[in-house]
Amino acid sequence: MSAIPAFVMGTLCIVGGVTGYARTRSIPSLVAGVGVGALYLYSGDSIRKHTSSGLEIALGASALLLLSSLPRFSKGPVPAMLTVTSAVTGIYYSRAIYKLRK
Repeated sequence: MSAIPAFVMGTLCIVGGVTGYARTRSIPSLVAGVGVGALYLYSGDSIRKHTSSGLEIALGASALLLLSSLPRFSKGPVPAMLTVTSAVTGIYYSRAIYKLRK
């Protein structure tokens, strides 16, 4: 189990939220991007330090991002990539949790 996917997703979410705000003045994009990005970065730091609940937080952030981007999947490449990357990250961390608990 690695913290790298959480750090990458956190960075991408924050950059995406700030970019969405800069392009369209969308405050929901900014809040959601920074919020989910912060969850990913916190979970990545927790995973790296081997503290509790880092994997679960990463899985929760992935689920939150997946559920929020799934309805917009067909609206263009950005929502489609959000959906795919959140699903892949969610699968990665759910498998890591399953292996840890097994």
